[in-house]
Amino acid sequence: MKSEELRKLICTGKTLVMPDAYDPLSARLIENSGFKAVQCSGYSFSIVAAIKKEIDISREDNVHITGKIVDAVDLPVMADAEDGFGGPKVVLETVKMFIDVGAAGLNIEDQNLDDDKAIRIINEELMVEKIYAAREAAEAAETSDFIINGRTDALGSSENREDSLNIAVERANIYLNSGADMAFIPYVKTHEEVETLNKEVKGPISIAAGMQYNINNFSIGDLENIGVARVSLPTLLIYSSMKSINKSLNRLKNDDIMGMDEDMLYKVDELNELLRRY
Repeated sequence: MKSEELRKLICTGKTLVMPDAYDPLSARLIENSGFKAVQCSGYSFSIVAAIKKEIDISREDNVHITGKIVDAVDLPVMADAEDGFGGPKVVLETVKMFIDVGAAGLNIEDQNLDDDKAIRIINEELMVEKIYAAREAAEAAETSDFIINGRTDALGSSENREDSLNIAVERANIYLNSGADMAFIPYVKTHEEVETLNKEVKGPISIAAGMQYNINNFSIGDLENIGVARVSLPTLLIYSSMKSINKSLNRLKNDDIMGMDEDMLYKVDELNELLRRY
C-alpha cells in the first residue's frame, strides 16, 4: 500500500523532499524528476482555480483533484485536508474520503480558516480531538500506516517569534502524543528556528521550504544536515510555473516569439514519454 511506502520513506532517517503537485501533470513531472513522493496543497488548488481563498475550494473538489493526482503517478501522495473541513465528526468523513481516493496520508491543521484577516489557531483540545478522529478513521479503514501530519500554524499567528516558536514546539509535541505521525510547522524563517524545532520537538518534523519568507535563508541541504524528516515545497512549482507562463506571454505580446530559446519549450517526444502510462 502507498501509505506503507510513505511511512517507510519518512522513517528511513533520510530527509524526504516532497514538491507540491497542483494538478495531475505537475505530479507526473515530479515523479519523472525522480522524487519519491508528492504533496498536495489546497492553496495551490485554489490558485489553479483562480480563487483567492483556499477555503473556497470545497472538500469534494479537493478530494476529487487529489484523486486525479493519485491516479497520475505511481508514488505515495499526501493530501491537504486543510482543517478537516469541520469538527471531529466531519474529520472522520474527510479522512475516509481521502483514503478512498488512494491518498497515503494527509495534513490537518490547527488554523482557523474562517478568519481571513489574520492567522489564528484553534483551541489545542479541539485539534487533538481532530487528530484522534483522523486516526480512528484510518484504523476503521484498515489503513493503520496512513500518515497523519499534524500541522500547527502557531509561528504565523503572532509577531513575537520567541513566543510563537514556543507555542509551535508545545503544540507539535501534543499532536505527536495524540496520534499524529509527524509535526508540520510552516512559517519557519531561519536556520536557527529549524534547529530549535528539530531539537525540541520529540518526533519527526516537516518544514515548508522554498517560501518567499525563507527561500534565501536555508537550503534543502541545510534541512537534511539538521535532520528534518520531511521537506514540503508547497508553492514553489505553482509560482515558478506562473512566472514562466507570464514571461512567455510578455514575449508574445511584444512579438518576440522568434527570440524564444528552444530550451524554454517542452519537447513533444519528451511529453509523449511523460504521458505514457506504466
